[in-house]
Amino acid sequence: MKSVFLSHEQVFEHPLRAFEKIGAIAPACDLALLTAPDDGFVTEAGGGMNYYLAGAASVDRFGRSNPCSVCGMRPAILLEPGEEALLRKKRTEGGVTLAEYGTWPTTILDRSLRELAEKAYQEGSLRATGRRIRVRGEQIPVWSLGAKQIIALTLDHGGANGYLTLSDGTVVTEGELVFLELRPVRWIVDDRLLISAAILFSGLRRDEASEYLQGEFLRELADEADGEGEYETDEGFRVLQHDELSLIRAYVDADIPLFIHGLSGDGKSDRVRQVDPDVLDIELVNETPETINGRAVYNETKDEIVDVKPVWLVKLERICRDGRPHILFFDELTNATKQTQSVIFKIVLERYVNNRWPLPPNARIVAAGNDRTESSAAHDLAEPLFGRFAHLWIRTTVENWMPWAVRREINPFVMEFLANNDLYLRTPYSGTEGYADPRRWEMVSKALDASGNDFSLLVPIVGQDTADAFIKFFRAQRNLAPLGRYTDEELKKLSIARRYQLAQQCLNLAAAMPEEAEALVTRLGAEYLAWFRYLLARRRQLLNR
Repeated sequence: MKSVFLSHEQVFEHPLRAFEKIGAIAPACDLALLTAPDDGFVTEAGGGMNYYLAGAASVDRFGRSNPCSVCGMRPAILLEPGEEALLRKKRTEGGVTLAEYGTWPTTILDRSLRELAEKAYQEGSLRATGRRIRVRGEQIPVWSLGAKQIIALTLDHGGANGYLTLSDGTVVTEGELVFLELRPVRWIVDDRLLISAAILFSGLRRDEASEYLQGEFLRELADEADGEGEYETDEGFRVLQHDELSLIRAYVDADIPLFIHGLSGDGKSDRVRQVDPDVLDIELVNETPETINGRAVYNETKDEIVDVKPVWLVKLERICRDGRPHILFFDELTNATKQTQSVIFKIVLERYVNNRWPLPPNARIVAAGNDRTESSAAHDLAEPLFGRFAHLWIRTTVENWMPWAVRREINPFVMEFLANNDLYLRTPYSGTEGYADPRRWEMVSKALDASGNDFSLLVPIVGQDTADAFIKFFRAQRNLAPLGRYTDEELKKLSIARRYQLAQQCLNLAAAMPEEAEALVTRLGAEYLAWFRYLLARRRQLLNR
């Protein structure tokens, strides 16, 4: 395996089949945008970027053969016989073969995780992976944030307008700290030649880029690449891909205490209930050491002090009689007093309550809590208690909220609005008016369902600004744009938010062109089709009232 520059002949004179199909334009990933020297040609994500070819040739951002002074790097890799086995998720779309190989910091970290990442970065508590990637000629570390790998990068230029717009619409300015997530790199496959689907980096002269590609690039790209994806080995171990629910189930099955971290309204307890509908939920903010440990009662008949088993333990024993694993859920553990946390520590450590009563053998312990940055009543967990748990950080995004919302039959107006306005899923808490989070949008759903969709009920729940945006959005739906034509490759490149927006557009046009609308949503994927059909059915119910 070796890095090569694409030649002018391969791109223009006798173009490879892929370039005949999709042209020579290459979009810039977020790292390329952040590292491109400012010459006025890079202002936002999604457009093409100049990139080097072999010799003195280059491609401009419009896909033309044009000498350019500032270029990004669209790597190409020549595989040796047998190395095709390293490729993952190989598939053909629109006559072009695609595959994944290696990981790279291509995309800005999800909005819901940035505050957590910055807090950990400033505190120095991000876990080092030992991996490093060269950015602008300097080696920078790769950090672990839960299951994600990230890098931290400060924008040292602000583009022609003093700012840059990245792939998810985030605007960053000079001096701002940006966290990029490492994701699998997509490659166009032409026999044994891999061509990056995007510009991966910039900020290097041609000679510097050539030296880097021939040296460290392949190692950095492939570092831990064998750990990506889901696979089994002959050595008796396997690596699986997990979502949040499957991770919770895995630790419950292994009888390992699990602590779930998340923001208020992120649905921590709801996720636990999905794993075990019979979960025993103890909200520790309402409990004291006495209610957890049980009470000592004087028995006049025997003239002695008798320990009475706590009510929650009696309930847990009853639930566990069927012999199946059941969850004992200590909610809001970080909001419990230090004394109560100390009692919980002994239960987690010894699986005994008050040194007298054992937990049922099929009881599994899960806890949850918020950070001190979010709750003034929260406490840090003492190190011994922290160390008794495996730790899972969850974040609710529009992407993972929508399937849940379909299952819970959330009001269609709420789902349509958030599918197109993901920034409003969570808004800041001010203490003076309503604010938004996933739990409060469920409140909005109930209010709209009960009132026949009276939008004036939104303000006390989510605040004036969000309510105004909600109303303006649906008023604007009167001006409908026609459906466009999309290739499979174009649909594949759409972000999650843009896919929901397209599904929303199909929904609005479903009455006029039902077959065309459903056919396009079907191509987006099963998740979007379920969302589309659910909302379409709810709309018809509303119209038939």
